[in-house]
Amino acid sequence: MFTILIAAALLATAQNPTGPAEWSYAGANGPAHWATLDPSYAACAGHAQSPIDIRSAQKASLPALRFDYKSAPLKYLINNTHAIRVNYHDAGSGDFLSAGDARYELYQFHFHLPSEEYVHGNGYAMDLHLMHRAVDGHEAGVAVQIKAGAANPEFQKILDHAPEAVNKEFEIPGVDIDPAKMLPADLAYYTYPGSLTGPPCTENVTWYVLQTPITVSPAQIENYARFYAHNIRPVQPLNGRIVQSSR
Repeated sequence: MFTILIAAALLATAQNPTGPAEWSYAGANGPAHWATLDPSYAACAGHAQSPIDIRSAQKASLPALRFDYKSAPLKYLINNTHAIRVNYHDAGSGDFLSAGDARYELYQFHFHLPSEEYVHGNGYAMDLHLMHRAVDGHEAGVAVQIKAGAANPEFQKILDHAPEAVNKEFEIPGVDIDPAKMLPADLAYYTYPGSLTGPPCTENVTWYVLQTPITVSPAQIENYARFYAHNIRPVQPLNGRIVQSSR
């Protein structure tokens, strides 16, 4: 059995010696082709994919979301060729999302332009995805819709230091970031079972789509568009999944 496992590993390495295939948001490596680009992306053709267009939701008695975020030095800032993203690698960084008895630790957040989520057929100028993971590996994604309006100072910190160089993490000396300052005051939400919105599209994500948007300025939107003007996956079929609303 050990010999068989080694042979399988060597074959996989030979087939894909440099890691998973490159993917993009358009063209031959775009969303329509993700599932066939690499065996590890097969879930992209699944039946519980994200994002979705929320056209109907069942009102339910759902737990309030609690965000235990704190201000910390801005590091692990990366332009990863798909989005501008802030990673959290430090064990026990202490930034958590709680929903009832479920507790998830923040491991990264990033931005899409325009928004990936739709509500009643309407999207927003941008959105923020805050990604969390529980100790059992299940994930929770929080989608914060963003519309044009007043500038957001916390978002500006990221724009001011967004790297042109790709796939390299940067620590920004003297700059702290607090993701709580990019949340709306009203935390009512929609929730549904879904997936990561990019490869490998793993279907182990509970999504919380906040119903109240935040604002960033038109100039901030234009600034982000210098890096990514259309980094979204099209909405996916609901396939019988139930969307619930906290109000």
